[in-house]
Amino acid sequence: MEKMVLSSKTRAAQSPTERWMRYLGFPGGIALFLLVFYLPAGAGLTGAAQTGAACFALALVWWVTEPFPTYVTSLILMFLLLITRTSPAKPLMDVLGMEVIWLNLLAFILSSMLVKTRMAKRMALWLILRFGRKASWALLAFVILQLALAPLIPATAARCVMTLPLMIVVATIYGSTEQNPTNFGRNLLLLNLAGISVLSSITMTGSSANLVAVGFIQSMTGHRVYYMDWMRLGAPIAIMSMLIMWFIGQKFIFPIKPEDQVPHIEGGLALVEEQHRAMGPLGRQEKKAIVIFGIVLFLWMTDIFHMRWFGVEISAPFAALIGAVLVLFPRYGVLQWAEADIPWHLLIFSAGAYAGGLALEDTGAAEWGVRTLFGGMNLRSIPFGAAFTIVMAVMMYSHLLTTSKTVRTIIMIPIIISMSKALGWDPVSMALPAALCIDWVVGLPISGKPNVILFSTNQYSVMDNFKFGMATCTVGLLLLVASAATWFHWLGITPSFWAMPK
Repeated sequence: MEKMVLSSKTRAAQSPTERWMRYLGFPGGIALFLLVFYLPAGAGLTGAAQTGAACFALALVWWVTEPFPTYVTSLILMFLLLITRTSPAKPLMDVLGMEVIWLNLLAFILSSMLVKTRMAKRMALWLILRFGRKASWALLAFVILQLALAPLIPATAARCVMTLPLMIVVATIYGSTEQNPTNFGRNLLLLNLAGISVLSSITMTGSSANLVAVGFIQSMTGHRVYYMDWMRLGAPIAIMSMLIMWFIGQKFIFPIKPEDQVPHIEGGLALVEEQHRAMGPLGRQEKKAIVIFGIVLFLWMTDIFHMRWFGVEISAPFAALIGAVLVLFPRYGVLQWAEADIPWHLLIFSAGAYAGGLALEDTGAAEWGVRTLFGGMNLRSIPFGAAFTIVMAVMMYSHLLTTSKTVRTIIMIPIIISMSKALGWDPVSMALPAALCIDWVVGLPISGKPNVILFSTNQYSVMDNFKFGMATCTVGLLLLVASAATWFHWLGITPSFWAMPK
């Protein structure tokens, strides 16, 4: 574990297919850029929006195929946005000052603290001793852990930061490292990614975007969504999806070899138990780490009370900043600056990704794409079940178009409510299930904050992320459609699956 660092080296191609993707990705990205750039502008699509979409399309191809390191592609994207005048220089430079970038930086300082003080190792050894006799049970333990944390800590990045050191140590114990990633490591990291995002849809307080959706539903329909209303719809789908992905991930998407089903340690679990016992009682530095992380965790969990208690709201990044100050404080801290494993290349990758996403949103390209998609559908001639499936699919996969959950909510939910009213259906029957899809941002490393953080481990590729993420979203979509025909209908949320528009 002490040798595990987050280097900026390009991840080695794992198969002939990946090598060919790297060869073809470079000209493919340029070809797609030219195709989008020179297409006749559609109705309502400005020149800036079309140019921004072309730049982002090129970057997306290069991020997926990796002819260059991902951070180089991000720098190229920012350069293209500047020279095509899609975005001014200042907003491009300002992305490095965004809260998400700072949260990434501070997250790795806190993770480094847990690694250096050996708290991560102690917790990982305990986890392996309790659940790690077989790889599948170790994976299930993380699903249960993410399920327990989701209602307590709404910030997905905070949950990712808390559990990342454990993921890295457990992956290493099972033989999956940055230099030699295995399917166990892919399953572990991507299952946690799915859990961090998907399980946020269990409650309406799982993310701020959920609350925005609830606000739209109440203001535009007059229907008040209560906490239990959301939970009785969202919890079964989210939990069932995670259990299904736990099973099919290790069996079909990334099958785990028999030799990777057990810890890769000479002496097996007996040695793990011996190492855990040899660590002895908690040391002084470990106790400091517990106190510091406890303070940060307390601030994350009690954010709704901050204004009443302190007269100021302490956001997740600022709480992490307080923790980082305590970690690095001279003489009394637990870490020197040089000991913090901060992947600066990841911050550059993140900056480019958010610059591209903001360009799509600011130029109106993302909104135009969604409105054009809905506007081109004739939903008056099909039954509710078919229309429901189409709308949920658009909502579920729309996170590939824009990186902001709030922006997706602001664009999509009012459109869905207005469309449902026009078709004569209760708008809640479409809008509330659609709102459950907001947190399922698992398709790409640029789709959310935890995605960026976990991608830095080099345990999986962009294509690995896409495969697992699309499988997760498809499982969720199928469960949503099945629920609309059964569970939601019995609760009075959706009409008959075969009801026609009025």
